[in-house]
Amino acid sequence: MPRAVRFDHYGGREVLQVQDVERPTPSAGEVLVRVKAAGINPGEVSIREGRLHARWPATFPSGQGSDLAGVIEQLGDGVSDFEVGDEVIGWTERRASHAELVLVESGHVTGRPPKVPWEVAGALFVVGATAFAAVRAVAPSRGETVAVSAAAGGVGCLAVQLAKRAGASVIGIAGEDNFDWLRGHDVIPVAHGDGLDERLRTASDGKLDAFVDTFGGGYVDLAIELGVAPERVDTIIDGDAATRHRTRTDGNAAGASAEVLAELARLIDAGELELPIARVYPLEQVQDAFAELERRHTRGKIVLTP
Repeated sequence: MPRAVRFDHYGGREVLQVQDVERPTPSAGEVLVRVKAAGINPGEVSIREGRLHARWPATFPSGQGSDLAGVIEQLGDGVSDFEVGDEVIGWTERRASHAELVLVESGHVTGRPPKVPWEVAGALFVVGATAFAAVRAVAPSRGETVAVSAAAGGVGCLAVQLAKRAGASVIGIAGEDNFDWLRGHDVIPVAHGDGLDERLRTASDGKLDAFVDTFGGGYVDLAIELGVAPERVDTIIDGDAATRHRTRTDGNAAGASAEVLAELARLIDAGELELPIARVYPLEQVQDAFAELERRHTRGKIVLTP
């Protein structure tokens, strides 16, 4: 029997268990994917702890996970764009990707380019679609300056690169242990913490045009204080501040499409975009993987491999 991550009540990462489950069978329009890699994301922590129950209640026993990459093992009726054996990148909206076998709508997968490693492919959708939408929302252009909070995190590391591709000068807010990585991508590193407002003024020569907040905790307020127009601020996490200041909140839902995923994969395949992989854990160590994620100091992504 295939294995999958399950939890039967809300709680900390100790509720996560790897269990034998029934083999899924694809319905019309679906493909069955044998997973090679699946990313983990902060939103999965919030759902598992019950903090998003009012919006996204869990049905127990619950699986988890959206990101995935793997090999198509079976086709449902009506699927003509793919064949058994195709290597694909995709996502599921059923909280199910942390597993050996996953059912996926055929419209939620795209082919895996040969130079995109499995670990990168399996971690790409959530952060990739989110970064794409957030950068598009603030619309950076040549000659402008954009700041990105948590610039070496899963979303941030892609957002700084996408903003650079748009021609902007990019300031990355991060810990000093990530400064070399940021400089290597032509991003101006600035340390978070006390005095950040002055450091941002100095780094931007007093003119900050746009701000992408991937961390929360006051960055939207700071962006407004620094004179960024509300419509040029996007936060993927701080809804309260966005409501107060009427900023943008474009995130994963605004960027979720197979076309966006395919374009991001193409850029990675061409060596024009990088998604760092912090660590890869076997499925059985899912609790350890989330322990590392919840420390919130990861460069890039943490990945599970069944």
